[in-house]
Amino acid sequence: MAGEKRFGTSLFGFKKSDVNSYIEKILREFDDKLKDKENEIAELKNQCREFRIKYEDIARKTERAGEDRAKIADVLIKAQEKAEAIIEEAKNQSLEERKKLSALTEKEREKLVDIKQEIKSLKQDLTRVLKKYEEELDKVLESAEEISVANDNYDNDKDSSSEKSVDEETVELLSEIMEGFTKKVSSEENR
Repeated sequence: MAGEKRFGTSLFGFKKSDVNSYIEKILREFDDKLKDKENEIAELKNQCREFRIKYEDIARKTERAGEDRAKIADVLIKAQEKAEAIIEEAKNQSLEERKKLSALTEKEREKLVDIKQEIKSLKQDLTRVLKKYEEELDKVLESAEEISVANDNYDNDKDSSSEKSVDEETVELLSEIMEGFTKKVSSEENR
């Protein structure tokens, strides 16, 4: 058998010195192996301690990161909700403003149409009045020309002493025509 120890024999069995040396050798080997194992155990304990410290550190960091992630998620959710509320409020205000502006624009359009109609009516009235004035002035001019022609004819027929009375008659006639013209214009303006 390989690795078996053979002891020398003596009178009462195995040689005592061989057995003792073998036992010492085994004890030394065992002590060496035991020291190696103790060193290995101590090293493994140190590694385990280091790993535990690293694990706890990573666990703390992970927990903080989880808390931070939860806080960030809450903040983002609140920010998004607030942004949506602001956008909704802005849309509502925009719609209200648009409605107000549309109503105001429509009122202003209606006023503009009314003003245009009033201006058109005033133009027509003014044109009509001006035509009537023009016709009346033409009539006055014609009457004045007729009176002037009549005066010339009358003057030629009468002598110089009667000229004063003709001029007075002409002035009176023109005054009457002007009064009639003024009354017509006033009555037309009051309409």
